[in-house]
Amino acid sequence: MQDASSKERVREYWNRNSCGEVMAVGENVDDGITLAARRRYQLEPYIFQFADFPSGQGENVLEIGVGMGADHKEWAKHHPRLLAGIDLTPRAIDFTKQSLAIDGLSSLLQVGDAENLPFGDNMFDIVYSWGVLHHSPDTPTAVREVWRVLKPGGKAIVMIYHRWSIVGFMLWCRYALMAGKPWRRLTDIYSNHLESPGTKAYSRAEAAAMFADFSKVHVAVQLNHGDLLQGEVGQRHQGRLLTIAKAVWPRWLIRSLFSGLGLYLLISAEK
Repeated sequence: MQDASSKERVREYWNRNSCGEVMAVGENVDDGITLAARRRYQLEPYIFQFADFPSGQGENVLEIGVGMGADHKEWAKHHPRLLAGIDLTPRAIDFTKQSLAIDGLSSLLQVGDAENLPFGDNMFDIVYSWGVLHHSPDTPTAVREVWRVLKPGGKAIVMIYHRWSIVGFMLWCRYALMAGKPWRRLTDIYSNHLESPGTKAYSRAEAAAMFADFSKVHVAVQLNHGDLLQGEVGQRHQGRLLTIAKAVWPRWLIRSLFSGLGLYLLISAEK
């Protein structure tokens, strides 16, 4: 029951605003979707190299957590044999259907749960998930589901949050140090102050351990626009202090000396 209620809180959060919707500003829905995708790739150009969308051509591809459909459209453009996508929220499924329809593309899309994927064993060549599995109450179970639906030799391409990040340090400063509670743990900070309730972040070792059933695992750290205070840095954090910080933030220094403290863990794993 606790997991069910936790999952419902996550669903409610993301069904109010899909990930990236803050960037969807346009005269109509189609314009908003297009602008959000363009802004996404301006801020996160490394997605293309990590995801390797062309590798999906002729393959069976599943995306877990389609959001506003930007990445799902990139997979669709390369004509997989089968393309499927799930999301916990109807809002995201509707956005993704609209995104694909703009270019006459299609996919098998449905509301679904990462911890209980509605697909058979050994079905997909590629399972892709960008910034989603750390929101699920039982992330290790979601990872096991990724392993289950992958074919032998299939590839998981997954981003989850990195605990030891500049974003984490900033949140700790605001919600622990400045609040007079320096003893608050980062796990508590992420759970209560970064995106949906219960959001988690992992060390590199913890991430590798979750993917231990895979035959090959590679984990890399990536600075993101939140670490660099660029663009829209989340749906929950606004205000004068953030505006000032964005104006003076030493991005060149962070890129030079602290690249290992990015919020993103980029995980490539082969079954």
